[in-house]
Amino acid sequence: MPVHLLDHPLAAHIMTHLRDVTTKPATFRTLAYQLSLLLAIDATRDLQTEEKRIDTPLESMTGRVLTHQPLVVVPILRAGLGMVQPFLDAFPDVSVGYLGLERDHATGVARNYYCKLPLLPGRRVFLVDPMLATGGSAVQALDVAKQHGATNLKLVCIVAAPEGVAEVEKHHPGTAIHTAAVDRTLNAKKYIVPGLGDFGDRLFGTGTLEN
Repeated sequence: MPVHLLDHPLAAHIMTHLRDVTTKPATFRTLAYQLSLLLAIDATRDLQTEEKRIDTPLESMTGRVLTHQPLVVVPILRAGLGMVQPFLDAFPDVSVGYLGLERDHATGVARNYYCKLPLLPGRRVFLVDPMLATGGSAVQALDVAKQHGATNLKLVCIVAAPEGVAEVEKHHPGTAIHTAAVDRTLNAKKYIVPGLGDFGDRLFGTGTLEN
């Protein structure tokens, strides 16, 4: 399983504050943006470039620019919305799709309630969801994306559990996963531990925090 763990001192710093139960929603949103930007950069490090001749104020030189590669970012609602803006800021021409998957907290099984996707064939598709817990939502999202013609797919998440990583590998072997942390396990309620609680609740200031 190609798991790409974000290894950067700033990422470790941000993760610690994201995990902290005393971090307020406004600060949590800022930290989520910063970490998602680092993940977006890491997940796109293999984008192709080509040479371009330019003039600096001092002389001519040959630099490199991105080739035309259509990109699509698909957040898994609702928590995935917190990871979209960094992709838009870094890649202004990126297309955005939306996939609504709601997890049953008793069973851990996700229910598909919304799907709005741009054309996916021939494009690089990044499925973003902060928490890869049981892997059920990720597997369903990958299923849906492939049903719509996606062939170049990556999962981008902030925290992953070993159980979720294994579930993705079982159903979609070889799928690249970019994450800032792989935590210890899932608890009885299917929450990642040590984790950071319910990402959506903390991002939007709703509900209660529990692991």
